[in-house]
This record gives sequence, structure tokens and C-alpha cells, in this order.
Amino acid sequence: MYVARPSSAPRSSESAETWPRPPSCLVAERLHAPPLNARVTVAGLVILRQRPGTAKGVIFITLEDETGVVNVIVWRHVYERFRRAVVAGRMLRVTGRLQRAHSVTHVLAEEIEDISAMLDSLIAVP
Repeated sequence: MYVARPSSAPRSSESAETWPRPPSCLVAERLHAPPLNARVTVAGLVILRQRPGTAKGVIFITLEDETGVVNVIVWRHVYERFRRAVVAGRMLRVTGRLQRAHSVTHVLAEEIEDISAMLDSLIAVP
């Protein structure tokens, strides 16, 4: 599995202090680094869920973290295993295989975890 390493890019102190980052998650801006088909873990707020009628049960999820967006593809058999998280999660951690096609990067979901409870740390008073 490709594990996130600290980025050398400067970050705003506000972003670094307030964003609840799950451990070992790769940020969106670093998705270019792992090789094709690498197993990665990403996390972010769910900003879009699509289930087109023509997609034969495939669900497309877009996650957003502090550095950008991540496109996630959820096949029907994965959806059936993690249905509750896919349908109700406001913040998800997704582990899967990295795929690149036509200059677009996707994560093919293998495991999905609802980590919405971490959102409470955004409003917690220090």
C-alpha cells in the first residue's frame, strides 16, 4: 500500500490545524505520485454521489480534502458490502487501486469506511 508521506509543500496553518486527517491517507494533490494500480487510501468530505442509470450499478463518488478532489468508483459488489457508508457517509475513508485514464485519476474502491464522526473535531473548542 502506498502510504502518505509529509509533503514538502507549505500549507496554511489554518488548514493544517483544523482539518481532521485520518492516519495514512494520501492527500488529493499527491495522487500523481503512486504508480498505476497501487493500493492507496484517501479520505475526504463527500461532495458528490452519482448513480447513473446507464452505469450498470456503478456509483461515482467525489471526495474533497484540503488539497483538492478525489474521484472514486464503487462497483456494485463493493457497494453491497459498504452500502451504509456509501449512502449515509458525509466523510469517507476509501482504500482501493489507483487508475489513470485520459489524464483523470480514479480510485477503484475496495474498502469504504464512514468517518463522519471526525467532523465533530472541526467544531470542537480547544
